Amino acid sequence: MAGKILTVVGPTASGKTRLAVELARRWNGEVVSCDSMQIYRGMDVGTAKPTAEERAAVPHHMLDVAEPWENYSAARYVRQASACVDDILRRGKLPIVAGGTGLYRDALLAGREFAAFSGGCRRRLEERAARGELPQLYRQLQQVDPQRAARLHPADAKRIIRALEVWQETGKTITEHDETSRRQPPRYEAVSIGLAFENRADMWERIDRRVDRMMEDGLAGEVSALLERGVPRDCTAMQAIGYKEMAAALENGGDLEQAAEEIKLHTRQYAKRQLTWFRRDQSIRWFLWKKAPDFETALVFSTEIMGEFGVV
Repeated sequence: MAGKILTVVGPTASGKTRLAVELARRWNGEVVSCDSMQIYRGMDVGTAKPTAEERAAVPHHMLDVAEPWENYSAARYVRQASACVDDILRRGKLPIVAGGTGLYRDALLAGREFAAFSGGCRRRLEERAARGELPQLYRQLQQVDPQRAARLHPADAKRIIRALEVWQETGKTITEHDETSRRQPPRYEAVSIGLAFENRADMWERIDRRVDRMMEDGLAGEVSALLERGVPRDCTAMQAIGYKEMAAALENGGDLEQAAEEIKLHTRQYAKRQLTWFRRDQSIRWFLWKKAPDFETALVFSTEIMGEFGVV
């Protein structure tokens, strides 16, 4: 293992960034973002990036490391983020990985390595799917990797293509790759703090307020600027919640207030998925907010857990 680190996880709008910053200030730490959308330059308002004050208070990493039109991946995140974490450890500081993208966090902690792909297989598979051949691709996956096929819906083009790409590029199925990864010891020993609300209604209210604040802070203008720069609406970055709905409204002459309501709904749905993901990890120690966040109490709770773990 490379060293002990802290992770702060939870659903969107649960206070992860602020707690991470406060802990970093108190315990000589640096924050490594674990958010699949905060990596993109020019996407600040809709991704709720740390404020200028938060960035000035402690060093932040893995923000603004890609252009919005790039096809970013978990593999690239692991390479870049692990380099940041290792550098922080070498300098005798505490890496605090904070964010709500569970796939990225899990891959980083595991030290999961991803095979390099040429991209040619994916393009050919995507072209076949576009021609209506997805049923044939699914049947092919059933033949080469029946375990993975059984876990996927026949209409899940993205994951079917990914599974076939792995097999065609590496000669091993994605199931075999996953089994190999599970047998490897984790790269980092992590203590994890999870933030959530006791009452879901309080979380929904906080999400609604955040979206209202994004609208006040110029989300529509930010999305408009991205479209004017030629960022494609179908790229990964523009599929993010907030950007997809606002881009549709801007390009189709829609109602921005209605778009904001759609963003609230989709963000609530995403928060539920995040909670489901993180609650599968029994090692996470949860701190549940009451009506509103109480960061002083959360700091005490987190420090006690970190002490038990030997981080502080």
